[in-house]
Amino acid sequence: MDAPFACDPVRSRGRLHVEPDSTFRSEFQRDRDRIIHSSSFRRLKHKTQVFIEHEGDYFRTRLTHSIEVAQVARTMAKTLGLDQELAEAVALAHDLGHTPFGHTGEEALSELMEPYGGFDHNAQTLRIVTSLERHYAEWDGLNLTWETLEGIAKHNGPVHAPVPWALARYDAQHDLELSTHASAEAQVAALSDDIAYNNHDLHDGLRAELFSTDELAELPVLKDCFAAVDRKYPGLNYYRRRHEALRRFFGILVEDVIAVTRGNIEALQPESVGDIRNAGRMMVRFSDPLWSDLKVIREFLFHRMYRAPAVVEMRRQVTQVVRDLFPLFMNDPAMLPKQWRKDVADADNETELARIVCDYIAGMTDRFAIQIHAKLCDPDSPIALEVAQLHEIAPR
Repeated sequence: MDAPFACDPVRSRGRLHVEPDSTFRSEFQRDRDRIIHSSSFRRLKHKTQVFIEHEGDYFRTRLTHSIEVAQVARTMAKTLGLDQELAEAVALAHDLGHTPFGHTGEEALSELMEPYGGFDHNAQTLRIVTSLERHYAEWDGLNLTWETLEGIAKHNGPVHAPVPWALARYDAQHDLELSTHASAEAQVAALSDDIAYNNHDLHDGLRAELFSTDELAELPVLKDCFAAVDRKYPGLNYYRRRHEALRRFFGILVEDVIAVTRGNIEALQPESVGDIRNAGRMMVRFSDPLWSDLKVIREFLFHRMYRAPAVVEMRRQVTQVVRDLFPLFMNDPAMLPKQWRKDVADADNETELARIVCDYIAGMTDRFAIQIHAKLCDPDSPIALEVAQLHEIAPR
């Protein structure tokens, strides 16, 4: 039985465009299914998590990351008596707005869009599911429920001024109550994101040989995980040892969030989802000691992984890709694909045109952005030649 503070699909605030009820799926199941079947979700397969898509088959992409986040979200939602489908829907959608090349691409696009209202990947996710997915006959977007849209907009907490323009534009027609917290399901999705990347970035950094297992074994929390594995499996194979340790680390993060959340709920005694939204603080969170330890681990990853020389060099190259493409399409929007031409024709000013160009570039996969850049800007760039060689495609 769901907790009294869980979101109930039967009592959903509904959709912007009214639809008949499904005969066999809840409203939140329909949201989840629409997200999975969207074009933007499929494109996550070739979008960066940390390493550019072509750098290796075993590294996480935005798609595999989103699937891992959804798995954690379902587990925690079920344990806490929340609606699993809503938590899963928010988890699967949370990165739809990411640009090619991960946060590097976002930083480049944010800089370029500064004169036109800026760029934020969370707000872009809302723009995608409310406008840019255009497959239905009667509306733009996926026409998701209010609860799922709220979760996408506020899963990291209330949105304060200045509100990103894409979020503000939608909120003006469909009030998402940006000043309050989101549902417990959305908060679960947010912490599931933290759990997933804290765990898998360590996996990927080891695979990339940016740091060693011995170095990880000296970090907070991980030290105890490795010690537990060594006690139980002395002399274990190198790869199995680190997997077993990271597996325990993953479990510690999940169990900590569940325990802390249960304590917060016990203290608040919420009787409705409204009590969660108006609690004035996040209900779903890490304990303070674990959060302090995670900051040490994140600092380690920042210096040893996110700012490793090879990663920094790749960041430089892909930043140039975005910086070259944006002015190219701004100066000659006729170079955009045909399906974008009507939007360009309807643009009344430079800001509206910039937002169309931004939408187009933000939707690109890593591979497509590199190939388009090679075709239109620089066929001999190092990254274009590398991708061409890997995929056995002639660079010219």
